[in-house]
Amino acid sequence: MLNYTTKRALIAILTLLAASLVVFAMLEIVPGDPARLMLGMNATEDAVHNLQEQMGLNQPLAIRYFSWLGGLLTGDLGRSYTYSVPVFDLIMERVAVSLPLAAISLALSTLIALPVGIFAASKRGKFSDTLAMGVTQVGVAIPNFWFALLLVYLFAVTLRLVPAGGFPGWGAGFGVSLKSLILPSIALALPQAAILARVTRSALLEVLGEDYIRTARAKGLSKRQVLYRHALRNALIPVLTILGLQFGFLLAGTIIIENVFYLPGLGRLVFQAITQRDLIVVEGVVMLLIATLILVNLLVDLSYAIVDPRLRGRS
Repeated sequence: MLNYTTKRALIAILTLLAASLVVFAMLEIVPGDPARLMLGMNATEDAVHNLQEQMGLNQPLAIRYFSWLGGLLTGDLGRSYTYSVPVFDLIMERVAVSLPLAAISLALSTLIALPVGIFAASKRGKFSDTLAMGVTQVGVAIPNFWFALLLVYLFAVTLRLVPAGGFPGWGAGFGVSLKSLILPSIALALPQAAILARVTRSALLEVLGEDYIRTARAKGLSKRQVLYRHALRNALIPVLTILGLQFGFLLAGTIIIENVFYLPGLGRLVFQAITQRDLIVVEGVVMLLIATLILVNLLVDLSYAIVDPRLRGRS
């Protein structure tokens, strides 16, 4: 298990280094000068040159990359061109919204999807299976921004049960803040739950066709015992893979939902930074998201070894 963990951790570190190089290079070729954008199009060349020097934009690319990489390792992500505050503080302020939103959405998605997928697999070929998969197909097809607007109209405008948007901050009270995340969490969770339910059903049906399942049934085990004690654990690997990918999507792919509900999260921060060409903020947020996704994938890889001990031997 130690060798397996070490190899996966080394791969994760190398992937993160490669990603940092790609992110830095891609953002450097984006057209536009941050200094000129900050000063305006009527700024003089001397003023633009002085600001470029202050911001370190006139240094060679290699020096700027290694300086930025060193800052990443020490937690110094630089200062935002637009907000004139440390990027790290800016990101941590927005993570306090995006991380709970992603966690709640993933929990809702899992709590809905696993029972639906297991139920559909246990009723294969019956009307209830067809109905469940039909509902999940609708969930996959519906755009989450349209579903978000529908939720706002129904629960915020018509029934007035929850706020239509905005985030008061955790200082306003846990219950009040959590209430403002309910609708966006549902809007994010249900489409992902539809995908996860279909994956769960497919994985279970594949396992239920294996020889050892038929052997377990021949020994007299009930259908419920076969499903939960033998089939479900062996079907978890593709389910865990999708869960890892979904968490990364829920954390990084919330730009539309955060704009619909006017939430001050990472997605909205990236959108604003791109429009203002605040590259230092974009680089910091993107690297945080990549590092989070790599960490989640590492944890998923380690969970594979727990679920299926045979993988440890192959490492």
